[in-house]
Formats: sequence, structure tokens, C-alpha cells
Amino acid sequence: MDIVNLLTEYIKPELLVVVIVLYFIETGLKKTELIKDKFIPIILGGIGILISAIYVIATSQINVYQEVMMAIFTSIIQGILVAGISVYVKKLIQNRKKDK
Repeated sequence: MDIVNLLTEYIKPELLVVVIVLYFIETGLKKTELIKDKFIPIILGGIGILISAIYVIATSQINVYQEVMMAIFTSIIQGILVAGISVYVKKLIQNRKKDK
């Protein structure tokens, strides 16, 4: 299974753009040097969950308690996945630059 199929199987295709957004946020946070590197993945995870929650709430019909819980679950999982992919992409780019 290639990486594109893997990504679209687990991450909603509409949220893949969040990976790019988080990549740029991470780059900006590293340049400010106000936040220690060890906290950046946690911040990205929080932002990813927040953006995912906005998307899930905007696109879901939420009428009963079970749908609320599913929206929360989906938001958390999607947020963690997009943040994880963003950090992974950043590391791949850094490693590629080191190899040159």
C-alpha cells in the first residue's frame, strides 16, 4: 500500500490540507524560538484537533449524545493524525537536507 492510499484511508481527504498548514505553523514556531522544540508537537496536536473539530462540527449532523461523542472522537483522531503526519514530513525534509 503506498503512502497516498494509506493517508486517504485514515485521514479525511478534506483534512489533508491541514498537514500543510501545521507544517508552516511548526516552521514559524521554530523560528520564533519562544517555544521549546519538545512542546511543538503538543501544540501542533492541539491545533490539529481544533481545526478537525471545526470541520467535523461543520459537516456533521449532531442530534444525539452518541453523535456528539463520535464527533469528539473523530476530531481527536483526525487532529492527532494530521499533526503526526506534519511532524513526520518535517523530519523527512530535515533528514533529506542533512544527506545532501
